[in-house]
Amino acid sequence: MTPDAPLRPTPPAPPWQLVVMGVSGCGKTSVGRQLAQALGLDFIEGDELHPPRNVALMAAGTPLTDADRADWLATIAARLGQAQAAGRGLVVSCSALKRSYRDRLRAACPGLRFIHLHGPAPLLRQRMGARTGHYMPPSLLDSQLATLEPPAADEAAISLDITPPTPQLVAAALVQLQGQPA
Repeated sequence: MTPDAPLRPTPPAPPWQLVVMGVSGCGKTSVGRQLAQALGLDFIEGDELHPPRNVALMAAGTPLTDADRADWLATIAARLGQAQAAGRGLVVSCSALKRSYRDRLRAACPGLRFIHLHGPAPLLRQRMGARTGHYMPPSLLDSQLATLEPPAADEAAISLDITPPTPQLVAAALVQLQGQPA
């Protein structure tokens, strides 16, 4: 390889630190929990780490700003970094909508892998409308879709369409994590 040639990311060896990412309603929690279970890892629901102010803003239909998300991302970054330092794998659900957010998480946890769940807006709206007990109203989906910067090729993220059932998504993620053709 020449000095000017781009570096190709290599898959990290287990134990993995993984973020299941995407807009609200894409299935981050369901996929994350099942993926963590399949890998024998702990799972953290990123939504539970939002400070009360953020939850109140979202519940009121107010989109979060970068400043609103800063402490939340710092908390998630710290948890990922602690797991890596301890040699433990971890799966976290986190929207990670912007490249800058993902870069911040990667800075705290080098080798962090992202699994980006994406799908058509009508399906996302349907899922959000059908769930109960969540503070995120369907009215915020458009702002999340507008904010989303899908992972670029150099981020080596696993990208999965959410149309198949959760077990199929988990199986596809596992295949790709293990470096096998999907």
